Amino acid sequence: MHFTINGQSYDADVDIRTSVLDLCREHLGLTGSKKGCDHGQCGACTVLIDGRRVNSCLTLAVMHQDDEITTIEGLGQVGNLHPLQDAFVRHDGYQCGYCTPGQICSAVGMLDEVKKGWASHASGDLTDPKFDDAEISERMSGNICRCAAYPNIVDAIREVAGAEPAGRTADEKDEAMRNELTHGELAS
Repeated sequence: MHFTINGQSYDADVDIRTSVLDLCREHLGLTGSKKGCDHGQCGACTVLIDGRRVNSCLTLAVMHQDDEITTIEGLGQVGNLHPLQDAFVRHDGYQCGYCTPGQICSAVGMLDEVKKGWASHASGDLTDPKFDDAEISERMSGNICRCAAYPNIVDAIREVAGAEPAGRTADEKDEAMRNELTHGELAS
């Protein structure tokens, strides 16, 4: 089978039951995408397929032979990070780092959805979604972070999107974390 991943061509002789995640990790050595739950519930394996975010553990590689697959390795390089990678570093949105590749790939896809005007479950106005913390949290809800870096992740996304405020004070981040723990919300 032939694949285009991160702009490069790959040929791989894999079982037709091989997921995109296993193709990348086990057959091509692209280990940036993580295998978390392997059930599509945590988002650690999120990649972009033709620009749309996809849980790579749930989709078969054979289905994407003619598609452009982008993993975290394809978004930026050392010394030339993708703006979201850079923002995650500046806002400490990576914490332990396990979920970070999926979070960043998902955020790239999410920002493209917003740019296209696609509404989400949290959108009050379906024709002009308001890009606030609740909207970001809803759109990123398929990506789990056990370190609870959600306020920092939201800040990184807001910065790249140019949505003010671009950041929070340490006190505001602490308050958001308390709200998350108290109310079970992703970001407040």
